[in-house]
Amino acid sequence: MRTYVVGGAVRDALLGLPVKDHDHVVVGATPDGMIAKGFRPVGKDFPVFLHPETQEEYALARTERKTAPGYKGFVFHTSADVTLEEDLVRRDLTINAIARADDGTLTDPYGGQRDIELRIFRHVSDAFAEDPVRILRLARFAARFSDFTVAPETNELMKQMVAQGEVDALVPERVWQELSRGLMEAKPSRMLEVLRDCGALARILPELDVLWGVPQPEKWHPEIDTGIHVLQVLDCAAALERELPVRFASMMHDLGKGVTPSDKWPSHHGHEELGVKLVEQVCKSLRVPTECRDLAVMTAREHGNVGRALQLRANTIVKLLERCDAFRKPARFVQLLQATECDSRGRIGASGSYADAPFPQMAHLEAAMAAARGVNAGEIAQAFVDQPQRIPERVHMARVSAVKQALKLADEDESPE
Repeated sequence: MRTYVVGGAVRDALLGLPVKDHDHVVVGATPDGMIAKGFRPVGKDFPVFLHPETQEEYALARTERKTAPGYKGFVFHTSADVTLEEDLVRRDLTINAIARADDGTLTDPYGGQRDIELRIFRHVSDAFAEDPVRILRLARFAARFSDFTVAPETNELMKQMVAQGEVDALVPERVWQELSRGLMEAKPSRMLEVLRDCGALARILPELDVLWGVPQPEKWHPEIDTGIHVLQVLDCAAALERELPVRFASMMHDLGKGVTPSDKWPSHHGHEELGVKLVEQVCKSLRVPTECRDLAVMTAREHGNVGRALQLRANTIVKLLERCDAFRKPARFVQLLQATECDSRGRIGASGSYADAPFPQMAHLEAAMAAARGVNAGEIAQAFVDQPQRIPERVHMARVSAVKQALKLADEDESPE
């Protein structure tokens, strides 16, 4: 029985990065032998055991055979005579197929160290094509290791997988799991670029993929291309270390521009409302969690209004707060402001950049929300207990007055809605 550290722990150590988790492969052992040494079996599909002291995972060296489409169609074989090299060849990328023995010796039969130096994602063998999840994983790695590029032969193999329908066999939960993890990496735009380069984005998120090539007015969008804009908005959300719902909303906010009349381009009048149905469609197909779905829908619908906040009347601002349920869920409204800030700053092109531009709309609307929430609705309700039908109107009017006073909005200076 010989044990090796494999995968991400070895890769990250070679990259000089912190190592969080250790995965181990065991050569020359049997399930009974592992149990006899105190290891606890936990694997469902193949033998994986938890170390009796460290609780780290130890998997028996194994080979695998493809038996059906998708990522679950595999038969695994483990035995004491499966070699380390046979186990490593089934792994996805060369940089993840390096093993380290207890004495620090590295086993690298497929050139992983070389590809780390070259900053290249390269598949270990054609077995990569048997598991479509590996496309998602590679794209997620690209978001984490943004200075790596995909080897041409690996990208070609991924294109073949897409053409053969392997990506279509992925279940929504697994797609969301990988996408959401990629969104939380340092440069999530790289994930979308990798998926788009191999054609997988058109299968997973066709509503997003169509945005590339859709023009916007250069005066307001120096990057012009809507797809490029989405990448910039998403990376802005990552740079500001925003939470997952904000990052997902940033990715979804402009879907409506993909279905506006092309004869009206680069104008996209009404794209906000058009985008709402598309966001709902994406969230349903990928089974996106409620928190992410609700913010993405709200951002698609309201990001234009938030962007125009400084020109809005107090009454319009209060209606915005009411539509967004800001009085019950103020934290979510702040997330809407954060996503719209990223939309505002994610406009960078040859003719200019908004990357460092101020976004006073956030403080403006936060002050409005604080003032409106300061209104005592219960007190108003008590005053109109005999006229309950008038309570909503009176509460609304009191909030408008509070916002007007807080923002120092004078009637004669108000802009039309």
